[in-house]
Amino acid sequence: MTKQARPVVEIVGLGPGDPDLVTAGVLRLLAEVPTRFLRTRHHPSADLAGDCVSFDDLYDSLPTFEEVYDEIARRITDAAHAHGRVVYAVPGSPVVLERSVAHLRARGDIDTRVHPAVSFLDEAWRALGIDPLESGVRLVDGHGFSIEAAGWTGPMLVAHTHANWVLSDIKLSIDEPADGTTVVLLHHLGLPDERITTVAWHEMDRTLAADHLTSLWIPALAVPVAAELARFHELARTLRAQCPWDIEQTHASLVKYLLEETYEVVDAIERLDPADPGTDRDLIEELGDLLYQVEFHAAIAEEQGRFTIADITRTVHDKLVARHPHVFGDASVSGAGEVEANWEAIKAAEKPQRTGIFDGLASSSPSLLLAHKAQQRAARVGFDWPDVAGPLAKVTEETAEVVRAGQQGDPEAIRSEVGDLLFAVVNVARKHDIDAESALRAAVVRFRARVEAVEELAIAEGRAMSGMTLDELDALWERVKSRAVR
Repeated sequence: MTKQARPVVEIVGLGPGDPDLVTAGVLRLLAEVPTRFLRTRHHPSADLAGDCVSFDDLYDSLPTFEEVYDEIARRITDAAHAHGRVVYAVPGSPVVLERSVAHLRARGDIDTRVHPAVSFLDEAWRALGIDPLESGVRLVDGHGFSIEAAGWTGPMLVAHTHANWVLSDIKLSIDEPADGTTVVLLHHLGLPDERITTVAWHEMDRTLAADHLTSLWIPALAVPVAAELARFHELARTLRAQCPWDIEQTHASLVKYLLEETYEVVDAIERLDPADPGTDRDLIEELGDLLYQVEFHAAIAEEQGRFTIADITRTVHDKLVARHPHVFGDASVSGAGEVEANWEAIKAAEKPQRTGIFDGLASSSPSLLLAHKAQQRAARVGFDWPDVAGPLAKVTEETAEVVRAGQQGDPEAIRSEVGDLLFAVVNVARKHDIDAESALRAAVVRFRARVEAVEELAIAEGRAMSGMTLDELDALWERVKSRAVR
């Protein structure tokens, strides 16, 4: 029995634009294979493909390029199975910045034959008069410029700058480019209306109407893209390698500093004054200290060959995209409540091994937060009071039990009952949709302000708090309260 041959997709390139640059091999395949597909007809050499199916409609109907490319690969694969052999033609070269080709090559049920072709790169080197190897050029995709070009100062050839908004995003990736920084717009290379235009950095998106035949040449940058983050990352590496104290640290030894910096960020947030931009400085500083803790952990892990800061940022990026289908997908929500419900459902699907009610609950959380989260988990399975009356009654009950334990003089019983009382109070706060941690912190702030005001009144009377009776202090306290010191 003869083994049936696998379907074949012949992938060819239509060159950078000038029909004279299309190879004889490509023309032969286009004439030989009757079933032909074209990624887009928006290309000067597209007519050479003759009567074929294009995928221009997908760019309008699908929300992301990746979905477009995936659908192209699916349709071509189906056709290959139906006809045995098909041709797929793309602009330029099929081996240069062609994501649809990558999708096809990843398929396991077809054979792909990729035929080299002249790419836009050849025309770019001709127009610029440079040898890319000797010049050390980096090729960057305009859609991911701020990421792919991070830390790089050039030279760079930026592709996929097919619209002015792409150029605008590139322009804004550097806050303050050095004076005199210029770029070169490469437009319709090799065609009669070819334009090679040198412009100032801030003019790149305002000089011409960019299209699919537009590229960007960046000879050099005085400041690299994402320079501050790149410098910060290198600083963490340097300190880890050269500072004796940093060298000794481990993930475990840094925990206390991570907590300290987190609480200092909270303090800075609570000190923010919307009317005073100067209060932003403390928050900037404290957020920086917290960010360094993340970089420090990444530097340790990178040194051990376990993971890097890129793994951290990529993971949280992908997780947030997946958990926001109403932003990055086709889901719709009616409000924040439904967003939270979707979040929990997606989170549960991501980690199916967590089947218990309290699986994944961080036991090292602050106690008030831990109590709140535990009560939330129990409420999801119906173990909850129907309204706040239940928790309020529980507070009264637990208060009485604290009194009884105190009368018995049993320290362990007192400790246990005080814990139950606090747990009940957290339940009251949760039922009122109040964060117990924030509420208690606010109460401490009020208490501190009032005690300081009492001290000021005592000093004004020529007295010290430590020498006053409780009744005298209580009288000053009431005076302070009547002034609504908060």
